[in-house]
Amino acid sequence: MLSVSDAFSITQQHLLTLPTETVSLLDANGRVLREAVCADRDFPPFNRVAMDGIGIRFADYEAGQRTFRVIGMQRAGQVQQSLTGPNTCLEVMTGAMLPNGVDTVVRYEEISITDGQASIVVEDTPFGPIQIGQHIHPQATDRRAGDELLSIGTRLGPSELAVAASVGQSTLTVTALPRIALISTGDELVAVADTPLPYQIRRSNTYMLRAALASLGIQATLHHIVDDEDQLQKDLFHLLTTNDLLILSGGVSAGKADFVPDVLAQLGVQKHFHKIEQRPGKPLWFGTTASGKTVFALPGNPVSTVLCAYRYVLPYLQASLGLALAPECYAQLAESVVFKTPITYFLPVRLTSESDGRMLAHPLPGSGSADFANLLAADGFMELPADQSEFGAGESFQVWKTIR
Repeated sequence: MLSVSDAFSITQQHLLTLPTETVSLLDANGRVLREAVCADRDFPPFNRVAMDGIGIRFADYEAGQRTFRVIGMQRAGQVQQSLTGPNTCLEVMTGAMLPNGVDTVVRYEEISITDGQASIVVEDTPFGPIQIGQHIHPQATDRRAGDELLSIGTRLGPSELAVAASVGQSTLTVTALPRIALISTGDELVAVADTPLPYQIRRSNTYMLRAALASLGIQATLHHIVDDEDQLQKDLFHLLTTNDLLILSGGVSAGKADFVPDVLAQLGVQKHFHKIEQRPGKPLWFGTTASGKTVFALPGNPVSTVLCAYRYVLPYLQASLGLALAPECYAQLAESVVFKTPITYFLPVRLTSESDGRMLAHPLPGSGSADFANLLAADGFMELPADQSEFGAGESFQVWKTIR
């Protein structure tokens, strides 16, 4: 059997090759950028007023002038105006072009205006003494025309879309989303709306997987196949031809009706590994086809399915989309844990953020990998290494967060 790190490395070596597509700015939220977005002009494109107040010549102030005749107003969106003489000022609004002749802005909070005369009444401001150039955002101080603003591999969110809009990108080139089929297997599973017999349970794993994939903006289709080898082969053949990725739940352990590995081999899917030195999720199966399709076959026990999805499947899809893998997250154990078996143990935990900056992981009691109700309180899984059997309170280990 493979170690966890080796299995993860193998999945990352066989990423999906996804094409690009062009989408409108309105449809780009959550997508992964595949063509850089650059500034079409300087940021800001002009010397910009950064505070509401009056614009003056600092030389007049430096010569002792404290009262200035107001000759007009420069608002945002107006053509640039000019000072017409000494000891004059223009009222200026945040976001406006800096008027010609103005080199200093004094906030309304530091002046009073009476009968068209603006007098500086506060000189020791919260920003310090009045200085030349204050409250002015000079042209091109943020970015210059041609500078890269959004790089390839950026996941587009509200801020990124605002930047794209500001440079006139009404469309964006992004990674095409993979076509994914989520497949539950087993005679014991019935539809959600059905009333199960005493020996049956309702399907739940594929609903969890679909919700997890939605965090990446991916919509997957749901399917169910009974424990019949011929039917499994027929249905998987069809799904392989119409999807980029198959994610199966169940049928990969050592039971007499666990046909999935043999059927995948018959369909020409090359097995890269089957079984990992971990608990839960030991029977995980991973393979690819010569045409670039991928199959993850996850153990059917709910906790195993959840763990394998967050430890292997979601990072696989993130990398396939062109995203950098999420930064590693660590927490300290809130209490001691003992696990004697020399394999990697994924411990369900509830996370709390402490006032001293620590993140604590509180182990959750459970009754094994079928105890999916226990996951309602879990924020993730703490990865406890195989070369250790006792894990003390206060020790730090990596945590794989789940979506709550």
